[in-house]
Formats: sequence, structure tokens, C-alpha cells
Amino acid sequence: MDWNSIGDEISDWIKDYAEDAGIDSLVVGVSGGIDSAVTSILSARTNMHTIVLNMPIHQDLSQFELSNQHIDWLQSNFENVEGRTIDLTGTYDAFCEGLSQEQPSPLALANSRARLRMSTLFAIANSSNGIVVGTGNKVEDFGVGFFTKYGDGGVDISPIADLYKSEVYALAESLGVIREIQDTAPTDGLWADGRTDEDQLGATYAELEWAMKEIENPSGREHSAREEEVLERYLELNNANSHKMNPIPVFQMNRR
Repeated sequence: MDWNSIGDEISDWIKDYAEDAGIDSLVVGVSGGIDSAVTSILSARTNMHTIVLNMPIHQDLSQFELSNQHIDWLQSNFENVEGRTIDLTGTYDAFCEGLSQEQPSPLALANSRARLRMSTLFAIANSSNGIVVGTGNKVEDFGVGFFTKYGDGGVDISPIADLYKSEVYALAESLGVIREIQDTAPTDGLWADGRTDEDQLGATYAELEWAMKEIENPSGREHSAREEEVLERYLELNNANSHKMNPIPVFQMNRR
């Protein structure tokens, strides 16, 4: 696979879409993770005005610094990149205070962080005649639904959503993503205890990627005990999160 060529194709696709829509800027949330690093570089390579945002909310210092490190790398390599930090900690705290009597669950509060970031991305995009560029990969977006509905799932375009996680890593290597980001365990950064994606999913991305492919194109061979566990977990997540991945149900009027 020629990942340099694929990277060029994706950047051209982003630019063509934006130009056809009369868009002036691309807005990307940068978390310090591999997906947002790849997406922001692909956006920057369009030569369009690319705004990359670091949006900490009680963020782990290592995640915050990785995000800033990547933004610095982008700005040193692309003149069209503008990096910004918007600290949403106070906004989130005020939101939590307003909901205190409702006693929201930890999951609801974690998802609220993602939705505050989405609102911020669109506020910046709307103010700069821009679009929000999504950072989800194929396993997350179409396999296990590992994203927040109307949070990081709320985007205008999804340039890497047809790439498996392993392919995102291969593309990251060809794009020169800094090694610290490539080597860091994936995390959504929404939890105070710093839990990783694997902690939440109960399987690695490599395992979930295998399960997704196995279901789509069964190998016919006997599975190991661990593979059976992963298949079961994949199907559990896929079913539980199908409401995110499927179109919103609409009642159909009988107008006869």
C-alpha cells in the first residue's frame, strides 16, 4: 500500500469538497492522539487555512502537552496552520454546577465534555466560513460506535472513517507524526482517571479490527477462546451503539 499516495488522495478529497462548498477554512480538534494527528496533517496538506484546536477540560498534563507538541509541529511545517488553545474547564465546571441537582452519571458527564468540544469546533467553523473535520476511524465509527453522539461524532466530513486503526498508524508513519503520539496508548481523554480506549472497550483495536473483518468476511477456521471473547465483545458494542451508527428513526406518515 502506497500510503504517501493515499494521503495525497485524502487531502485532495478534503480540498475538493471544501472548494465545491465554498468553504475557506478547515477546523480540527487535536487531542494528542493518533487519529486527530493524522487528520490535522491531511487537512494542513490541502494548503487551506487550517485551524487546529486544543480544548482541555481538566486534561491530563501529558495529553495536553502532546496536543501542544503536535500543534507546534504543524505550525513549523505548514504556514497555513493556525493553532489555538481554548480552555473549556471553567465552562464544563459551570455546566456541572448547573446540573448538580440532577446528579448526572459519570458517563453523562464524560459525554458532555465531548459535546462542549463539538460546540466549540462549530462555533469556530461558523465564524471562519469553515467546516469541522472529523477524526474517527472505521472501527470506531462503523464497528463499535466508540464515539459520543453529537460530540466527536458531530462533524461535517470524515476523511479517515474508511481506514482501519492499523491503516491510520501506517498513514501516520508516512506523514511523519511525532513518535510520542504514535507510541501513546489511545484514549478519548474524557475521564478523570485517564482510562485508555482498551480499558473501556475490553479489547485492543487490533482485536476489534480482526473481529470486524471476520464478521464481514468469515475465515471459516476455528476460533481460539480469546477470539470468541473478542467477537462477543465486538457484537455487544456494535449492538449497544447501533443508535449512533444508524440513521435517526423517522416516523413515516401514511398520507393516503
